[in-house]
Amino acid sequence: MIRITRTLSIPESELNELFVRASGPGGQNVNKVSTAVQLRFDVAASPSLPETVRARLIKLAGNRITQDGILIIEAQRFRTQGRNRDDARARLAELIRAATIEPKSRHATKPTFASKQRRLAGKQQRGETKQQRSKVKSELQ
Repeated sequence: MIRITRTLSIPESELNELFVRASGPGGQNVNKVSTAVQLRFDVAASPSLPETVRARLIKLAGNRITQDGILIIEAQRFRTQGRNRDDARARLAELIRAATIEPKSRHATKPTFASKQRRLAGKQQRGETKQQRSKVKSELQ
C-alpha cells in the first residue's frame, strides 16, 4: 500500500513493475543485471483515485501517460534494483500528491489608481527620453 495523503492510498495490486537493463553506470553488472524499473499504473481504470484527481493526474503526467491511460515511470538513477524500485514509487506518490492539490481560481481585479499613475508617468518619461534623442531643428527654416 502506497500512502499518498491521509485519505488517499494506492494498493500494491494496482502497480505493475517491469525490470529492464539500465543505461549508465553499473560496473561489470551493467550488461547482465536488470536494475532499471518501469513502474506502470493504470490511471484510467484505478478505483482508488477520485475523478478530479484522475483528471489532474492525466494532465500533469504529460507524455509519461499512454493513450490507454497507463502512467509509466522509469527509474534507473541507482545501481540496485531495490533503490530504483523505491525511487519509482516515490516519484509516483509525489506526482499523485501534486494532482490532489486543487488549483486556486484566479479572480480578475482592476489596477489601482496609483499603479495607473505610475504606468503613465513611466510612459511620459520614456517619451521625453526619445524626444531628446532627436536632431535639433534649425531656426532658419
